[in-house]
Amino acid sequence: MCGIVCYVGEREAKGILLEGLKRLEYRGYDSAGVAIQNGSGVHFERAVGRIADLERKIGTRPLDGTAGIAHTRWATHGEPSEANAHPHRDRDGNVFVIHNGIIENYRALKKKLEGRGVSFRSETDTEVIAHLVAL
Repeated sequence: MCGIVCYVGEREAKGILLEGLKRLEYRGYDSAGVAIQNGSGVHFERAVGRIADLERKIGTRPLDGTAGIAHTRWATHGEPSEANAHPHRDRDGNVFVIHNGIIENYRALKKKLEGRGVSFRSETDTEVIAHLVAL
């Protein structure tokens, strides 16, 4: 189970995404993360624990941008850790993914991707999506 928030608009996304995560925190206490896009790329941050832990980690650091995704996680594949927190990204940092559900054949997909030289940063099934989309 998890909570997913997305925002695209004219206002700064950081506060909107964090407020959305707070409202969905009951859907996952293991970790949380955000990815926010602006003209210079995507800035992302992840933390183990509750939304307050993510907020402390971000602090007052600017995560400028008006489009973003956010996720609060209840671990199903992989232990609660920063590496396993969403969002996940491809190796070049061009594709960011958050996901709710279980990818039943992720081990086979992961093995195929590793055969193509893809290195994985996490133990989660979701990371395969980012690498597949990037191909």
